Amino acid sequence: MDSNLLKLIPYTKAYTSNIVWNIIYNILYALFSTISMLSLLPMMEVLFGKTKSIPKEPVFEGIGGIMDYGKDMLYYYISELNRESGPQFALLLVVSLVIFTFLLKNLFNYLASFHIMHLKNGVLRDLRQTMYDKIIELPVSFYSEKRKGDVMARMLGDVGEVQNSFFSILELIVKEPLTIVFALITMYVISWDLTLFVLIFIPISGLIISKIGKNLKAKSLQAQNEGGHLISIVEESLTGLKVVKSYNAESRFKKNFNDSITRLLKLSNSIGNKNNLASPLSEFMGITTIAILLWYGGNLVLVQKTLDGAEFIIYLTLAYNILTPAKAISKASYSVKNGLAAAERVFEVLEVKNEITNKENAIVKTTFDDSISLKNINFRYAKENVLKDFSLDVKKGQTVALVGQSGSGKSTIANLLTRFYDVNEGSITIDGISIKDMEMHSLRNLMGLVTQDSILFNDTIKANISLGKEDATDEEIIEALKIANAYEFVKDLPLGINTNIGDSGNKLSGGQKQRLSIARAVLKNPPIMILDEATSALDTESEKFVQVALENMMENRTSIVIAHRLSTIQKADLIVVMQKGKIVEQGRHDELIAMNGTYNKLVNMQSLE
Repeated sequence: MDSNLLKLIPYTKAYTSNIVWNIIYNILYALFSTISMLSLLPMMEVLFGKTKSIPKEPVFEGIGGIMDYGKDMLYYYISELNRESGPQFALLLVVSLVIFTFLLKNLFNYLASFHIMHLKNGVLRDLRQTMYDKIIELPVSFYSEKRKGDVMARMLGDVGEVQNSFFSILELIVKEPLTIVFALITMYVISWDLTLFVLIFIPISGLIISKIGKNLKAKSLQAQNEGGHLISIVEESLTGLKVVKSYNAESRFKKNFNDSITRLLKLSNSIGNKNNLASPLSEFMGITTIAILLWYGGNLVLVQKTLDGAEFIIYLTLAYNILTPAKAISKASYSVKNGLAAAERVFEVLEVKNEITNKENAIVKTTFDDSISLKNINFRYAKENVLKDFSLDVKKGQTVALVGQSGSGKSTIANLLTRFYDVNEGSITIDGISIKDMEMHSLRNLMGLVTQDSILFNDTIKANISLGKEDATDEEIIEALKIANAYEFVKDLPLGINTNIGDSGNKLSGGQKQRLSIARAVLKNPPIMILDEATSALDTESEKFVQVALENMMENRTSIVIAHRLSTIQKADLIVVMQKGKIVEQGRHDELIAMNGTYNKLVNMQSLE
């Protein structure tokens, strides 16, 4: 059994009763599929006037003879009706019996489908929930290597494929095989030598179909990977639409998209051809067997007279009845191969090890009392260190600014403090406790983060700002907006704080979006504030508004400011000048100017801009 199939079993445990009932109803369906065909036999015998006459009511002689007892009892009642009321009433009895058995067969089919539907939809929901929990919990570093579109394809498309494919296994191992088994047993009772033909046909058919289905899983995996790549292209095109248009790069993105859908077309056609061939091939082989049965069985009926004509017609009906489950088995086996490929992609994400997790008995810290200390930190994203033997102490209430050229490692400090990444060597402590020993939610509750990119969601201003404090009142939200210097534009919006700001907040200007990000951090009211180049993307006028908002927010808080524009951090208690992952200077603004070193050069360069 495939390992991915075994991994799905825990997801079915909550639906054990549905599985049990599905199996029970499938067994009953398979049984009544044969009984419903057999019920046609007495009807034909009545029509042809060949009903077996049973003069007296049969006696039940134990469970071993229940089949013969049931058959004799039916023929007894037919004989009685024939004698007392004429053949039309006997015919009415057997027709009613046919209707009743077919009704039961279809009722059990419906009930089996009802339970498998609940199983499939329930497992789909649970798998998607587990996968979403996983992709939210995985560290930021995972998404710097993976395409977001591919992860979306795995969660939406591949999980759906798992649902559609895998649960056909229940039909594959219960419903269809039992339908064939019950039919074969009955056929054997009617004529054992005719049944030999059918038993030869089934393994030959299975062998041919499995040969055609070879390599289907590998091609399905390729198609699903290509589907993920396709969604990535669409996601990246929409996210960077302004850049695509402004650089007239539409043709390049169209070419990438067209190349991808052409590859997907070829793979889909190849898979589809094999899938489509399974059903007609199994039907053709079945009809070939029926034709041989007609020739051989016709001889038994017409020439040798060893088989009754009505029994032969029922036998043929049963033989044809095997074709439908045989086709279903061949289709389901192909479908399972698609499902195996999809499951491989789903579990690849679910089994990614999250390196940044809570330790056992992690410390829940709710206050910040003394200092943040970074000691001898080395950190690398790939092979080369971005931070080299970096040490820094930030006292409670201080505003510490990190400055330096792009690539000097400033933003990496923000990523490490919030544990988006973990240090390779060295330690970060808050009040003497290593952040690796702290419960992650409590660590991040101590911090407010305002990034260079204002990340807002397609929702109302109120929903965006209350992200860190969901029970916030409208008054608290308005107060946070005022501190962030944002209420002056929010109050003029049609619905005020209940105005939807569009995808990524694109109904607002850059400065307005940034002030909402600051308001979100203000409302959270954390003791430590991390500002990662919060004003670098703004024009001069917006920067003034945002700078006032930042100064309001930083009052009575410990702040770590990563700054590109040096004019914004002149009032900082400590300015740390970084170069290639190391501290080259530190001090207050006037002290650093007096040193006439790297900081002074940076200030002079910016004053000339």
